Amino acid sequence: MLVAPAVHILAPGGPVLRGRVRELAAIGRLLRRAADGAGGTLLIEGDPGSGRSALLAHAERQAPGFACLRARGQPGEADLPYAALPPSPVPRPTRRPRTAEQRLRSCTRFFDAVVSLSRHRPVLCVVDDADRVDPPSLEVLAFLARRARDHRIAVVFAGTGGPAVAATTLRLAPLDPGQAADVLADHGLGGPLAEVLAGLSFGNPAALHDLVRALTPGQRRGVEPPPAGLPADGDLRLAYRTRLRALPASTRRALLLVALDDGLDPAALARLGGGALAAAERAGLLRGTGFTHPAAREAVRDEATLADRQRAHRTLAKLLTGDAHGLRRLLHLAAATPPPDAGLADEIERAAQSVVDCRVGSVALERAAELTPDGGPAVARRAAAARFAWLGGDLARARRLLARAGAGGALLAGEIALRGGPAGEALELLLTSADELAPTRPDQAWRALVLAGEAVCLDGNHGRYREVLRRAAVLRRAGHVDPVRSAQVAGLAAIMRGDHERARPALRSVLSLSTPDPEVLTSAATAGLLLGDDAAAHRILERAVELARSSGAVALLPRALELRTFVEYWMGSYDAAAASAREGLVAARACGQRAAAGNLVGLLALLAALRGAAPECLGWMRELRSGSHASRPRALVQWALAVLDLVAGRAADALRRLSTMADPMSGSGTVLIQMTATPYLVEAAAGAGDPAAAHAAAAVFDRWAAATGDPTRQALAARCRALLAPRGSGPALAEFETALRLHPADGGDFERARTELLLGRDLRRARHPRDARPHLHRAAEGFALLDMPIWAAQASTELRAAGEAGDRAAPPPGLTLTAQQQRIAQLVADGATNREVAAQLFLSTRTVDHHLRNIFSRLGVRSRTELARTL
Repeated sequence: MLVAPAVHILAPGGPVLRGRVRELAAIGRLLRRAADGAGGTLLIEGDPGSGRSALLAHAERQAPGFACLRARGQPGEADLPYAALPPSPVPRPTRRPRTAEQRLRSCTRFFDAVVSLSRHRPVLCVVDDADRVDPPSLEVLAFLARRARDHRIAVVFAGTGGPAVAATTLRLAPLDPGQAADVLADHGLGGPLAEVLAGLSFGNPAALHDLVRALTPGQRRGVEPPPAGLPADGDLRLAYRTRLRALPASTRRALLLVALDDGLDPAALARLGGGALAAAERAGLLRGTGFTHPAAREAVRDEATLADRQRAHRTLAKLLTGDAHGLRRLLHLAAATPPPDAGLADEIERAAQSVVDCRVGSVALERAAELTPDGGPAVARRAAAARFAWLGGDLARARRLLARAGAGGALLAGEIALRGGPAGEALELLLTSADELAPTRPDQAWRALVLAGEAVCLDGNHGRYREVLRRAAVLRRAGHVDPVRSAQVAGLAAIMRGDHERARPALRSVLSLSTPDPEVLTSAATAGLLLGDDAAAHRILERAVELARSSGAVALLPRALELRTFVEYWMGSYDAAAASAREGLVAARACGQRAAAGNLVGLLALLAALRGAAPECLGWMRELRSGSHASRPRALVQWALAVLDLVAGRAADALRRLSTMADPMSGSGTVLIQMTATPYLVEAAAGAGDPAAAHAAAAVFDRWAAATGDPTRQALAARCRALLAPRGSGPALAEFETALRLHPADGGDFERARTELLLGRDLRRARHPRDARPHLHRAAEGFALLDMPIWAAQASTELRAAGEAGDRAAPPPGLTLTAQQQRIAQLVADGATNREVAAQLFLSTRTVDHHLRNIFSRLGVRSRTELARTL
């Protein structure tokens, strides 16, 4: 006879279970119903480590007045009848029941014993690892579960699967990033380290706890690199290894094939043996065509011997036929072939040249290097593998490969330094690399010089560009001319000299490039930005970002997105610019590009300052924490602080910051930032009563704007001339009117409103309040439409000072769109798709999506049909 064990009275409390609100509520409801005499059954399904056992423990803690029965499936005991049932003072049956009558008798005896117990107090029966419970035990427990609803009995099963009973089934999902962050915060962890751990865990709670327990003190303090994977001796990997060992040999062999090749399609999996893999799915290692967690894959690899792995690789090489699988087949052959094998290495290198996934290319070239008998070609292949790893965002792997590549990796080392550290250090590496590459690889020497030029700009010490030009001249004299990169070097040199007319043809030739290389496209977009061709630069950057993503070259995203931020700034799309900067910041941090991340944080600080959001601006500044004064982030910070100074009326402070930043020999600015910030420098100088402080910078900006032919830049140049002219004079008013005429009607609403504000302010201070008021009205309305209350308040203050009795009434609903939004809204109302609107207005579809959401919000509509009716 099967009887229930003694009662365990448990106290409430215990650890907080993050991300399991739904499950905790379901357990609470079940226990309350059971206490009231109407029990039931709950089935909690989840992968190993997902928190099933923790939820069962929670259920026990929440049932202090219940009698608790515990059953658990154990690996290797599936053939032991009744092994999983709770312990009992009465001997269990020693044989598996053979007849239906015997099975029924076993079930009813256990059920009667539990019902008898429930007359004294409610009963909670928890069954852990239900998928591993022996069939006779599971039959008894399922018999109880199906009848629990009529008694004070609650049954909770947990496992990768459960018995066929009428039960509420809850599937445990992985923790989302926020929930994982909460778990790590419970352990006192946050910031970049927490982001790394959350990514490695894939939302598995056990993986998070394994990672936390394995952290060294240095990793916690941030002085050692974070973990690169789950600890081999962690609970999660052990749990998967335990499940794996309980599977048949045929299943383990099939699993090893899946573990050694990520790209097996369902048809290939079926040829491997669908029946064998079905057992792995029941055991919680597989779901569909993939492993339930990377730890499951690692467990399969850990348990296989070298001979097993080589045999599996040979099987996969035979399985993968056709040209489409050429590189994968070669890699499996290479994994089963002891080095050296020069022929196979050459085949792999040739196949890798056409690969579109950077991570695959890195693995392929590293294996080719291992098979290469000659040291020279092996070093070159490791250097190429390192570059693929770098492009794929795997900085640690790139550095490991570079350490074995010697001088062959000097150019990549300089590029990594350019994106990850002080630009001055990167410049030295890149110039040295150019010297070493010039005799044998002039094409790469030119590439090193282009990157060195970028390092000069980022460092702000423009005088060192002479070193780049001297090396470029040597290459040209030797007959090594790269038309594109040579034009880049020459065009930037002319820009630095202020000779914008001479820069124009060189930069235009770069802008006209048509190439599938995202790095070259990003350089072309830089040329477009310097030429003032924002629409072309934006189109090119959209293409560069798309190509970088599709090829897995994520290391190129931060620079492309930084430039897109600048372009969207010039287009007056500040919300889109902030979105680009945030996207670039995520990519930069994921790739370990600290310098690039600093640039993007500086841009976010500037964009916050432009909106007058001082707390957000200062928050971004605090994220920079440290950095050389001779850096782009510091220049951007000075600009952002100067904007906040202007908002607060501290023109002298703004002038001090911007004057330092604008000095090309101070090492605190860059060509692009200096020219873009010049209108604020001129405004600060005029406000501080020291127009002479901005004359030189304004003259450079004027020549640049004239050379670009861009209306927005020319409008700003006219505004600068107006501010530097005597206040209220005829020349000043004429330049202001020129600026207002040049501001485009289909964009740049913020700068137009600022021009109206500055003109109105100067007219008021020149004692022409009546003339000032119309401009100040337009400025206040423009800022209000842009949701920039700080600037709107400035215009309102000037209005009151000009004799306006009160703020002007809000514009009617039909007019609460910016000029850009009005154009987009009209095109959409006429039936254009977002992609068609983007093509017509030279915007990205993402930018159109963003504007359209704002249009719907401002007009109070919810569909395109409503928008068309409203317009």
